[in-house]
Amino acid sequence: MTPHINAIGTAVPAHDIHDAFIAWARARVSPREARLFDRMATRAAIRHRWSVLPETPGGGSPVEADGFYHGERPGTARRMAVYAQAAPELVLRAVSALAERIPLDGITHLVVASCTGFVAPGIDQIVARRLALSSSVERLLVGFMGCYAAVAALRSARHIVRSDPGARVLVVTVELSTLHLQEVNDLEPLLAMLQFGDGAAAALVTADPHGFAIDRPFATTLPDSDSLIRWDITDHGFAMHLSGEVPGRIAHALANTDFAHHATGGRPAELIDGWAVHAGGRSILDAVQNAFRLPPHALDSSRAVLAENGNMSSATLMFVLARLLAGPAIKEGLALAFGPGLAAEGFGFRSPT
Repeated sequence: MTPHINAIGTAVPAHDIHDAFIAWARARVSPREARLFDRMATRAAIRHRWSVLPETPGGGSPVEADGFYHGERPGTARRMAVYAQAAPELVLRAVSALAERIPLDGITHLVVASCTGFVAPGIDQIVARRLALSSSVERLLVGFMGCYAAVAALRSARHIVRSDPGARVLVVTVELSTLHLQEVNDLEPLLAMLQFGDGAAAALVTADPHGFAIDRPFATTLPDSDSLIRWDITDHGFAMHLSGEVPGRIAHALANTDFAHHATGGRPAELIDGWAVHAGGRSILDAVQNAFRLPPHALDSSRAVLAENGNMSSATLMFVLARLLAGPAIKEGLALAFGPGLAAEGFGFRSPT
């Protein structure tokens, strides 16, 4: 019996904030750094990023007059109040998109992953209530694991279905990264913030043999790298630290034969015809592509998600998998994501034979 991701639904908010945030950030760097900022922002290959923060009455962005970030910096409590309201709404849209693809009756388990907000009762309970799920549904909240949390959530669903073949597991990822804009003037954190957007995804995992079979999962932590990706909880939201060393460290790790063998399960990279790599940034995708010597179009799905949505933390990998599910059958697939630690997690997947 092999667990399968039967279908995936995705959702993003309606407010595209990418250009407005670029203009805001560019104004904060020195004239000497402006040219470098422009080059790096263009090189990021991101066209859109979406935010739950509404337009101002005059149609402006959250950083303009009367916007969420205009004037006194909003405190963490105010940001969490937005999360408590907006995150469940975005999840419901993703679940609705999933329900258009597959019936969602008889859900037995709910797994929710998120790292951009806290609320109690938890978002798992809020979503279960809003979806009118049975009170007997078993819930699991995967909190604050960052970009690879989708792997942890889907891996947990795999374990559940393997132990209970009748289980129908609803897996949800939701991130509202734009709630955590920080008023800094340094180039590196500004470029890091300009990677992130909001999004949610929902998947159904069961023993029914359609969609993608979830094969062997793997996880590893890169040594001496724990400070390279982190969230710091502050009085004014969560401050993301994303070191410029991350792509190089990933490339170095993937060049390690043991790590690459662990990630691919010993399969030659050229035999893997489906690559679902977390779109953490263009340089990260380039590092993976170069390390495995992949053909030019191997990461097209990841690059498309990055271009249209930016980095949505844990939701990003689900968006990539959704694109692959809509495409041709895959004989040998590999899902791979990176996050705080610096850790790499993933699993094999394939279309049913």
